Amino acid sequence: MAADPAVQLAPNVWRLRLVGDFVNGFAFREDDGQVTLVDCGLKRSPDRMSAGLRSVGIAHEDVTRILLTHAHSDHAGGVAEMARRTTAPVSVHSHDAGWVRAGKSPPLDQSLRLGRLMQRLMRKGKPAFEPVPVDEELTDGQLLLIAGGLRVLHTPGHSPGHASFLHEPTGVLITGDALFNMRGIGFSIPFFCTDFKLSRHTAHRFSELDFSVAAFTHGPHVSTAARTYVGEFLAAYQAG
Repeated sequence: MAADPAVQLAPNVWRLRLVGDFVNGFAFREDDGQVTLVDCGLKRSPDRMSAGLRSVGIAHEDVTRILLTHAHSDHAGGVAEMARRTTAPVSVHSHDAGWVRAGKSPPLDQSLRLGRLMQRLMRKGKPAFEPVPVDEELTDGQLLLIAGGLRVLHTPGHSPGHASFLHEPTGVLITGDALFNMRGIGFSIPFFCTDFKLSRHTAHRFSELDFSVAAFTHGPHVSTAARTYVGEFLAAYQAG
């Protein structure tokens, strides 16, 4: 039996399973029915995202906003198509906005041999995903009036404008790619980062937050002792 395309994390908050548990998007529904999406997965993900929304009674016309954690093709690959289906505007942190508008991903970490190799293998000058206009450039600490309050947390390193989001009313923390949860919790894949050391450093910001659900864009969420799960992992590493 196929797994459900949408998993409820809290009242009116869902994880959308875009490629199993490997790639996730998220949906927040307001009391008046308006919906905000966070990330749209790969180029092939919109059908799966639409199915997840339908499974919880959300129509395309209910979606009034799309947020991106960052400008990588496994998060922004489906955003142009979802923007067409919903007519919703797109928002991303200001440091990644130019990359989203160009349909390109930021440079990879040149201090790493694999980063340099991957950068050379990337198709120069060609978009990594379909470009899309950015309606709003987000800033660190900004409180978005989404489902009672969604806080923007700038956690750069994986990309210059990588952002995580904390839904303050429910305690759902979307880590983006600052942390993965595939076969256990871990930091970003180093050679997919713009600056891996910075990414590891800024992930320690989560240890200062109050949250009850850790929702990862790669891997299943954690809702039992989530703050301890994340905190103990981060405590094993020096922030530096």
